Amino acid sequence: MKKLALLAALALLAAGCVRNPYAATNKVYKRQTRDLARQLRSQPTLLADSLPPAPYWAGTVNFNLRKPNYVIIHHTAQHSTEQTLKTFTLVKTQVSAHYVIGRDGQTFHMLNDYLRAWHGGAARWGNVTDINSVSIGIELDNDGAEPFQEAQLASLLKVLSSLKKTYNIPAANFIGHGDIAPTRKNDPSALFPWQRLAQRGFGLWYDAAVLTDTTAAPFATDSLGLPLPGLTPREALRIIGYDTQDLNAAIAAFKRHFVPGETGSELTELDRRILFNLYRKFL
Repeated sequence: MKKLALLAALALLAAGCVRNPYAATNKVYKRQTRDLARQLRSQPTLLADSLPPAPYWAGTVNFNLRKPNYVIIHHTAQHSTEQTLKTFTLVKTQVSAHYVIGRDGQTFHMLNDYLRAWHGGAARWGNVTDINSVSIGIELDNDGAEPFQEAQLASLLKVLSSLKKTYNIPAANFIGHGDIAPTRKNDPSALFPWQRLAQRGFGLWYDAAVLTDTTAAPFATDSLGLPLPGLTPREALRIIGYDTQDLNAAIAAFKRHFVPGETGSELTELDRRILFNLYRKFL
């Protein structure tokens, strides 16, 4: 027992002596949050100086912090957690995320959830065109061509559970970078287990019955194969949230998320049944 106690004490001592390689950038973080706090504490000023002046300032007493309403999952497309941490602590990269989760499950919370990370870039989901302002960005250490590790997924599920509970994020609002930026991004890759997440309440999934129900004929066509008036695959994708300006890219993103065994931008009969089923869930 004494030996175990001694080993435990040595382990704690060693942990306390670990040098933080990000001590310098952590100081920058603290300075920037202090500057933002100073802005929040200051009295609001009118944006247009030509407006008639009010006789006094009246500050409301009914407010709180804005809260995130989406979670965007990425893979890093890099080769180690350390490489990604370095990327996110260099000013010249102009990119960041709230969380970075390593292959071993080690999780780095890099930015307060209420602050705006630079992870989404040029993106759109439904009518939301400034994804960064309403979302949490989570980066998984993965090069984009490898399976996601169990320890990593276990940590991800814990983070997602906490975020959903804390901010009351709807199940449909857990999506991927490739979903919001289909012409630019493909992360997380087709190897990401979206169905597993959906089973835990993080993202939507289609009903298993559509895989065998061949009687359903959504998006009906005439005898020449031309679409009949009514709902189209483009409209269904748009209602789900995809930017359909580039329809082929939107279809490819949809298939990567929901039909990962397939590639390309053609919708098979099965794809159409899955799409129709999901469209009804998103209504």
